[in-house]
Amino acid sequence: MQGYVKFYNLEKGFGFITPDDGGPNVFAHYSAIVGAFKELSEGQRVEFDLVGGSDKPRASNINPI
Repeated sequence: MQGYVKFYNLEKGFGFITPDDGGPNVFAHYSAIVGAFKELSEGQRVEFDLVGGSDKPRASNINPI
């Protein structure tokens, strides 16, 4: 999936991604970011896998694009 970072708290290491398909915002934890730099910026475009149930979706394998 693709989307953009709606919010990311660098100090706490988490935020939310808004998917392009218009679904609910997806939780994003720093441990799910691929690569050496474990941070995201608001508005940044990302590609990710969706995991978890529909009540608590979360992102996995987050790649900035």
